[in-house]
Amino acid sequence: MDNWLLVGLSLTGGLVLLAIGGEFVVRGAVGVARRFGVSELMIGLTLVGFGTSSPELAASISAALAGSPGIAVGNVVGSNISNVLLIFAIVAIIRPITVDARAVQRDGWAMVLATAVFIAVAIFLDEISRPVAGLFLAALAAYIVLTFMMERRSSPAGQMLEAGVELHEPGPAPIWRSAAFAIGGLVMLVFGADLLVNSARTIALAAGMSETIIGLTIVALGTSLPELVTSVMAALKGRSDVAFGAIIGSNIYNILGILGITALIQPIAVPADLLARDWAALYVATLLVLLHANTGGRVSRAEGFFLLAHYAAYCWLLLA
Repeated sequence: MDNWLLVGLSLTGGLVLLAIGGEFVVRGAVGVARRFGVSELMIGLTLVGFGTSSPELAASISAALAGSPGIAVGNVVGSNISNVLLIFAIVAIIRPITVDARAVQRDGWAMVLATAVFIAVAIFLDEISRPVAGLFLAALAAYIVLTFMMERRSSPAGQMLEAGVELHEPGPAPIWRSAAFAIGGLVMLVFGADLLVNSARTIALAAGMSETIIGLTIVALGTSLPELVTSVMAALKGRSDVAFGAIIGSNIYNILGILGITALIQPIAVPADLLARDWAALYVATLLVLLHANTGGRVSRAEGFFLLAHYAAYCWLLLA
């Protein structure tokens, strides 16, 4: 009983540290960037995008180094599924999402392409090697450069990105405070990831569940907390369009950035118990968000409930 209590406290503590640490990293990095004159546009494209994905990065690196590829890869797959079918659905239910057509054409299709390449690599190569990781990171860099060039010519989308920055840091702060936030957040991420991965492995072993299932569920949901908080805050403030950009951007960063950096540090074998069910759920979720965004430029509450029903069905298949 005492052991389970310690595991539960470790799991909860890891999740809390990841959530708070991710938010601190974003606030600190944005504050430092502003003090050094970095444009709001580049802050939105890079720091906010990577910042909200930092819990996934910390958890995946920790899992890969600990020899738990099921958690490392399952975390990314599960996070991308929950971003669309759970978080995006909740945002649409709170407030229907108006979608910028240009963002759909560029970011939506970039997400679809990144997801397709990831699935192909996982199925045909069975490993995310360092050369593949390098290609993922090069593709992410090209995407950021292309987006920056396009946003400079298009003010509405640029305003959307700036609004995303404002959600995290409404005003400039002294550089020492921003640096303290960023460093403190990084420390929380490291310790939180270690606690989360170790407790998740313990639960998987004791419950007779695979580490991959734990990665797809508990770890994925826990590391998606920053996206959930950011997106719900945006929806409550009437900026559900920002939530759309945050979720799409997070899915792109998770595949190209998180897996790229993790596999560059430690190549990851794709776990054999990631089944067709999981790859299908990932790709269908990716296509569904694009489909709903293209129907009238708006994602309604009914469509939000439709996505949420898909998530419930996937979880039932996963745990049945």
